[in-house]
Amino acid sequence: MQGLQAISFHLLATAITKLLPDSLQFPLPDRSDLPFRAKHMDDIPTLRRILKQNKTVAVVGLSANWYRPSYFAAKYLLDHGFTVIPVNPTHTEVLGLKCYPSLRDIPQKVDIVDCFRKAEDIPPLADAAIAIGAKVLWMQLGIINQAAAEKARKAGLEVVMNRCIKIEYARLYGGLSFVGVNTKIISAKRPLWLPY
Repeated sequence: MQGLQAISFHLLATAITKLLPDSLQFPLPDRSDLPFRAKHMDDIPTLRRILKQNKTVAVVGLSANWYRPSYFAAKYLLDHGFTVIPVNPTHTEVLGLKCYPSLRDIPQKVDIVDCFRKAEDIPPLADAAIAIGAKVLWMQLGIINQAAAEKARKAGLEVVMNRCIKIEYARLYGGLSFVGVNTKIISAKRPLWLPY
């Protein structure tokens, strides 16, 4: 019965699309030519491995305001077993954790440098990530800087751009699919990295 409903829905959607005048149809843009659509950013096994093996995250630009995306993402990571290190020169403490003015001031090893900064602010952060021996340079949604990414890759760091670390963890490990979100990771393959 469900298969019949799916076919009926598809036929109905196709019929409606054909009935609409061209002025009301909105074709999806061709995103194949965008430079940030590199294969490794959509590679589920790589993202899983990065999130499983790297548990210390320096969040650059972490805000003390609870309604900011950086605060929400950092709190989520804390709640899911990550060690979060706030980096923001305007705060001394965020989420009850000591906040450092820069990446170079952090006294412990950092695995992931998660950047909540504008694209033009990324090159010095990439330099600092390389200097402190981080393994991953992660740029949040909407943040793309190819030059900084290339420099980080040449230094041996893995780079993720235009992805939210909280969303990716929830998609790959956090049970986002249990609430009905299509995470596009249904597969018959056994994953190398399990959520437990």
